[in-house]
Amino acid sequence: MDESVEQLDGRRVRGDRTRRAILAKAVDLASVEGLEGLSIGGLASALGVSKSGLFAHFGSKLELQLATIDAAAELFEEAVWKPVAELDAGLPRLLGVTRSWLAYFHHDVFAGGCFFANAQHEFDSRPGPLRDRIAEQERRWTDTLIALVQAAQRRGHIRADIDPKQLAFEFDAAGTMGNLWWQLNGEERAFDYAGSAMRRSLESALTEAGRALLDDGS
Repeated sequence: MDESVEQLDGRRVRGDRTRRAILAKAVDLASVEGLEGLSIGGLASALGVSKSGLFAHFGSKLELQLATIDAAAELFEEAVWKPVAELDAGLPRLLGVTRSWLAYFHHDVFAGGCFFANAQHEFDSRPGPLRDRIAEQERRWTDTLIALVQAAQRRGHIRADIDPKQLAFEFDAAGTMGNLWWQLNGEERAFDYAGSAMRRSLESALTEAGRALLDDGS
């Protein structure tokens, strides 16, 4: 490889690493102060760097905000999806995802609590590219929950007459409320309550094969 190409590749790697470090800080700041409170100047101050240095990575506040949403999505996937990637499809993976999701809330992956729960409240009635990007991430989450329920149905773990959207909604509602009780009230048993609510919804939807899996601790 030509030496100049090697040097260029090295600069790109360092640049990517720097950008990831910047966005990790941006995600934490936005989870506490809100996306609207995130600015290139404020982020530069928090990082102890110049504004001009950050402009090399993000040309505008909007670009920074959108990149921060995408970075938060990557962290969410790392915390929620990676731990269950090797689980069997169907009920085991559905259960694994709901458990890792509650653990993600409880372990405070972001400094200010769930980035997306906060951002949804901040932008749910404010049309524009930020709301669209946040809504896209929420759709990805709910669509995946629905797909997991459908996969469990195809494997005979959940009854065919169950509406996958309804069950996904009940799971989502329980987890979201658990997070609210945890963040707002410091309720220590918030995620126990959320897990119990999910289990009750699930138990009413299972086939005999699904019950056997659940009883085996899957």
